[in-house]
Parts: sequence; structure tokens; C-alpha cells
Amino acid sequence: MGVAALNYRFVFRFVNSGSERAGMLGWRGGGFPGVQMTQKAGRMNILYAQSGGVTAVINATAWAVIDAAHKAGGGMGRVLVGRDGIVGVLEERLIDTAKMTPTDLARLRMTPAGAFGSCRFKLGTPETDPVRYGRILKVCAAHRIGYFFYNGGGDSQDTAQKIASFSRAQGYPLKVIGLPKTIDNDLYGTDFSPGYGSVAKYIATSTLEAALDVASMSSTSTKVFILEVMGRHAGWIAAASALSQRHPGDPPHLILFPERIFDPEDFIARVRKTVESQGFCVVVASEGIRGANGGFIAEGSGQDAFGHAQLGGVAPALAGLIGTRLGYKYHWAVADYLQRAARHLASKTDFLAAMAVGRAAVRLARVDLGEVMVTLERLPGTPTRFRTGSVPLVEVANRERTLPPDFMSADGYGISHRGRLHLAPLIAGEAYPPYRAGTPDYLRLSPTLIKKRLPPFGAR
Repeated sequence: MGVAALNYRFVFRFVNSGSERAGMLGWRGGGFPGVQMTQKAGRMNILYAQSGGVTAVINATAWAVIDAAHKAGGGMGRVLVGRDGIVGVLEERLIDTAKMTPTDLARLRMTPAGAFGSCRFKLGTPETDPVRYGRILKVCAAHRIGYFFYNGGGDSQDTAQKIASFSRAQGYPLKVIGLPKTIDNDLYGTDFSPGYGSVAKYIATSTLEAALDVASMSSTSTKVFILEVMGRHAGWIAAASALSQRHPGDPPHLILFPERIFDPEDFIARVRKTVESQGFCVVVASEGIRGANGGFIAEGSGQDAFGHAQLGGVAPALAGLIGTRLGYKYHWAVADYLQRAARHLASKTDFLAAMAVGRAAVRLARVDLGEVMVTLERLPGTPTRFRTGSVPLVEVANRERTLPPDFMSADGYGISHRGRLHLAPLIAGEAYPPYRAGTPDYLRLSPTLIKKRLPPFGAR
């Protein structure tokens, strides 16, 4: 389906589900002597930061924040960005986006990954980590920051909630708004998350193309191909691999979801049956599939900054099982960073949604809403329509939305008609980046940081 045939419509309506603020009050924090901010001090600046694993369209959200704030005028000041996420905020490494050229801003929204730098850095609670929280407020006060937009997933929304609670307890007038972002599509409270539609499009396309390759060689060579995709607890990405199917029996033949217990005996039997009937078998497996004992099929010994077990290795583990039990020639691949960085194949729906949440954050801030995350809500009817809303951060933090059981097929190895209807609109349309000399012309920032006003601080 071409772009012209999409006829999608985004409706931006703001739902008041967060805590309202009466305005920017005077502030003199007990731990911050000599610092005072009032409305009379002038327009308040926005602090924006990116967090966690990045996506193909996260910079479209950043661009929308910058663009909307510039056009808003009124009480909105400059947009400052934390270099490398919250770590840059703590270390007062801030970028003034007003210094960016129009050309750079135009390229920003078409560039994948975190153009300003992201991080995996977990703050403790305000009770156990008061120094870091105090430092954040000092940085905000020093640079007249009245709005904090944190662009990330569930852990990031938890961080945003903690900062909001601490600033409220200290009497600092900071409006904290979470911006949804995750390729896993597991954020609670929103119909879908910007970043997912593009990775879903990439995985569906990659599965289709790899399947054609395997099919063409299967009579004398490879019989089984396994693609490992991200998804610790939720199978949204794996489910997307089925979106390229046009007829019953089309690849992928088997999808392995984290929501279903992996049964090796049943899996082997189904691979054998598929090869015997189709001549080859394509498998897509989430990295987080678990066995009957509840443990991950492939789990490393390390942990990330948020205490999550390092995953990876499901594809070779399954391939080894197939080789040992069935003797078929196989190939496997791990999509890894390729799936979340594939801006050249971004979904237009995803791109529009990413910009919508950025604009919505600015509008929510202008009507004095804080301690909320922007949401995307699907409206009934055809063509598919969405609107922006909001949900209290406290309802989102550290919660996961897994793939609903009725989105999976009865046998647990595919997606249902209901699941297909829900997912298909999210990969619709193309939003190609500009090309130069045959490759995408992406932005690589070398920003100049604004002058620091506080003593040095070691965040890590």
C-alpha cells in the first residue's frame, strides 16, 4: 500500500488525567540556598532527554518538541537537551537546541538512534539517592528549567515519576512529562509506543526476504532458518514477523513468544512436519522465550544497568537443537541493533506518532499538566485514527503490557486474525530519509555544550 493510499488521520486531543499545577510558583529549596525562581524571572526552559534503548524514530519526537516549543511562544523558553540522557543532566552537559541550524534540525527528525545520546542509568529512590535528585533540581534551577520531558520506556517513566515526586516534595515547580518510546511496545497505558511500528516493519520485511532466500535453496541446501528478535517478556516484535504473510502456510511457519512456554519436543515435531510439507521452515523467536521451569532458554551471566538479565543466544540454541535432533542444515541470524536502527525502512505511521507525542508534550506543559506520560489512543472506525492523551506516570512506571492471548493463534505458533488487524496499521506507509551518494544522509551531531554554572559532579 502506498503512502497516498493510507488516508490516515491523527487527532490530537488532550485528556486531563494528570495532576494540574496552578503555575510556576516562587521556589527557594531548603537544600539550595540563594536560588529563587518565579514567573517574573521570565520564560521557563524545557529540558529534554533520551533514555534507554533507542529507536528509528526517537529523534522525530525530539524534533517535534523543539519545533512545537519554538512555535508556542508564551511561557515556553529554550529547549535544552541532556547529552547522554539523565547522566548528562546530572553532569550539567546540556545542549542548547537554539544553536542548531535549520538544516541540522531537518535532518534530525529523519535520523535513527539517539542523536543527543542516550543512557542506561538507574536512579535509586529519592530516599536512598537524595544527592542525585538534589543535583537534578540544582541544574534545573541554574538554567531556569520549568519543564522536564523524559523520552523512554517503562524504566524511564519510573525515573520521571521519581523526579516529579522529589521536586514536588521540595516545592520546586517542575512539570515532568514522560514521552513514550520503546521498540518492545510493552509500555502500559498507551495503545502503542513510537518505535514499535518501524521495528515491526523491518522484522516483517526481513522475514519475508530471508524466507524467499531459504525457499530458493531448500531443495539442496538450507532447510531451516531462525531469526532471533528482541522481546524479553513481550512478543510484540516476534508477532510482527507474520505481517508479511499473504496466504496460509506462508513464512514464518513458527513464531516463539515469551508469553508461551517453550516445549522442545513439540517444537522439533513441528519443524519436522513443516519441512516435510513445505520443503523448508522459517522460525522467528523472541530472545525471552522460557522453558517449563520458568528460566530463559538463553541467558547470559551479566545484568544491565536496570538489573535485567542479559539475553541473547536463542537462535543458535534452537539451531543446535534442530541440527542434533533432525540433522537439517540450518542458518540463523540475530536482528539485534539492526532492527531498531533501520530508519531507511521506517513506518510512516510510526514516524507521525513519534512527532505527535513530542508536540503533545509541549501542549500539555502549556496547560500546566505534569506527572503524566503522553499516550496514543486508537479511535474506532475506518480509516484508523489516533489521538494523543495522557496517563499519570505512577500508573505507567515499571509496568509491562504483554501480547494479549487472543492476538496469538490457537496453537501458540502464530498470530490470530484479531492480532493481525491490530498490528497491520502500525507498519503502514513509508517515510524514507534523504539519501546522499547511495546511503541515507543522517545527522551526526557534534554539539557545543552550554556553559556550566555549577561545580563538577560525578554522576557515575
